[in-house]
Amino acid sequence: MSASQRYRSTRSASDASISFEEAVMMGLAKDGGLFVPSSIPAFPDSFLTEWKDLSFQQLAFQIMRKYISEQEIPSDDLEKLIEKSYSTFRAPDVTPLNPIDEENGVYLLELFHGPTYAFKDVALQFLGNLFEYFLVRRNASAKSELDREKITVVGATSGDTGSAAIYGLRGKKDVSVFILYPTGRISPIQEEQMTTVEDKNVHTLSVKGTFDDCQDIVKQIFGDKEFNDKYHVGAVNSINWARILAQMTYYVYSFFQLRKNLGTDAASKIRFVVPSGNFGDILAGYYAKAMGLPVDRLIIATNENDILDRFMKSGRYEKTADNSKPAEVKATYSPAMDILISSNFERLLWYLIRDNLAEGDDKKAGSILNEWMTQLKSTGSVVAPESVVAAARRDFDSEKVTDSETASMIKKVYHSHPRKYVLDPHTAVGVTATYRNIERDSTTKESAKYISLSTAHPAKFAEVVNLSLEGVDGYSFEKDVLPDELRVLASKEKRLNLIDEASVEKVKSAIIKALESA
Repeated sequence: MSASQRYRSTRSASDASISFEEAVMMGLAKDGGLFVPSSIPAFPDSFLTEWKDLSFQQLAFQIMRKYISEQEIPSDDLEKLIEKSYSTFRAPDVTPLNPIDEENGVYLLELFHGPTYAFKDVALQFLGNLFEYFLVRRNASAKSELDREKITVVGATSGDTGSAAIYGLRGKKDVSVFILYPTGRISPIQEEQMTTVEDKNVHTLSVKGTFDDCQDIVKQIFGDKEFNDKYHVGAVNSINWARILAQMTYYVYSFFQLRKNLGTDAASKIRFVVPSGNFGDILAGYYAKAMGLPVDRLIIATNENDILDRFMKSGRYEKTADNSKPAEVKATYSPAMDILISSNFERLLWYLIRDNLAEGDDKKAGSILNEWMTQLKSTGSVVAPESVVAAARRDFDSEKVTDSETASMIKKVYHSHPRKYVLDPHTAVGVTATYRNIERDSTTKESAKYISLSTAHPAKFAEVVNLSLEGVDGYSFEKDVLPDELRVLASKEKRLNLIDEASVEKVKSAIIKALESA
């Protein structure tokens, strides 16, 4: 099956498709669309028994093999790439499942055991090794430095993507990394993680603006054919298909972990709750479900930047709920989710459009979605047909969580857990949504188990965690939360470049200057 797997743009009205390697190295399609696989493969009929005892790495191989042909990456090489990518994690099982409230069926999937203490490491350690693998192969016959193919990775971050990308790509030959982040809108530790890396191929650009400004600049750079052709721009944001692919594994792995915990109680409904900003993390769950993972629901947990929740409830995909006011990103306690437009939602919309066409036409779906994205850019709003919204609701629920609810949940879990467990604010958004669903279950007499994704270590958000636990007897951030690896960052020298306005030309100038002086 994987031998014929190809990738197409969500905005394409043609049959054009490319290989996995091309999709990874390009990141974003030339028409501005995102790459999706030509088909979603199914798990084997017997996977519930045959895969249940596989390690995280073994599961990753089985899943990735369905999307990457043997001709592109031979099995031995793929196994080595996977092993190398997850050897950097502190937890032996990479993404452990932690039962924090078994009485109510609440489990935390801890995704923060990688080198930068964030879920992005699961994908970006793998993506960094993929970039290196493809470049080594492409440059095997290069006779001089001038003949070598190089890649300029440009990404935007609301906090965790940047450091995870940097740690995944630092020191890699023929790769230069430029990460844009909004000045003053990420946590001090997140900034320290990015700006204290000494590798010469790493560059951080602090842009005066919002994450959406940074993301828009990155998309403009990808759309600049002359710049792209000259500097071979590559993507590390979740627009890169390899990131979605790598994240599928922990849905399947945690599913098996929970079944073991329950004594393989196959009758239990299992729901995943995902703190959602750019929609990439929960989209990986959608693919896992579409491949055959028996998941009851995928629950989108948003903060007060709630474009996804508003779509699920109204069918309106729009930057602001009040078109009389300019669209603005609200700064919240969960900054990685502070965005106006969820880029990866485009992938889901493509499937929803296509599957609601009588003929399931890929090209027509691309044409319709292209119109929607053009309308969204020009007017800030798209209204989806009821059939598309109904299709989304078959797999997804959504919840909006406020800052005060986020802080309250951090405090509640700390008090109720026997080991004084500390949530980061993004995880707290997800856990709040979880308990809201449990309350609903009690009125409908439903019974489900919840896997709530814990996306970052609480030490990365000291201000919010300390505010939430202020005055709590016995609490100490230094003692209870801060790991030694993060403690030392404050004493290191920072390297960054300040961009005084959200200007694509100023960012391009900074990139060119750095590349020419390398």
